Amino acid sequence: MHRFCQYILIASTLVGSWLGMQAIHELGHVLAAMLSGGRVARVVLHPVAISRTDFSYNPHPLFVAWSGPIFGILLPLTLYAIAEWRRLPGAFVLRFFAGFCLLANGAYLAFGSIDRVGDAGELIRLGAPVWTLWLLGAVSCPAGLWLWHRQGRYFGLSNPRCEVSCGVAFSSMAVCLLLVVVGLCLGG
Repeated sequence: MHRFCQYILIASTLVGSWLGMQAIHELGHVLAAMLSGGRVARVVLHPVAISRTDFSYNPHPLFVAWSGPIFGILLPLTLYAIAEWRRLPGAFVLRFFAGFCLLANGAYLAFGSIDRVGDAGELIRLGAPVWTLWLLGAVSCPAGLWLWHRQGRYFGLSNPRCEVSCGVAFSSMAVCLLLVVVGLCLGG
């Protein structure tokens, strides 16, 4: 049972991190649009597609474009900080997730600025200096790796006798499945 729980935990954490990162990133765009008087036409959030948010009206596109990656970094960090502060049993999963979001959003902007794709391309078209995208990547990517440092033990990777919590593994799987269902319902 130990190995089965370990595989469930690893797979669901990886898939859930990808889906959760996209959902929180797009939520950042949606909230910023709502705060700035914009209107969301559609959110594409599908398990096998790159997410995006389309707007029917966006009076502050630079603010809305920055809000996806910024919110996509700050919310996971906040969730992890709360879980750590409350000493929740699965806090290490949120630490992994926060690291994943830091890496994904930072790399997305830094490397996306080269080909000017996605939000990076939009930010540059809207007047954001390229160096700001690189700076976010240069700060957030190492921070994400730092959060991942020594996390393997919780997933049973560094110590073969480490007992992976089946409760945490199945909770992670439940969140992952929920994100898949939400993505399938919102997918276009």
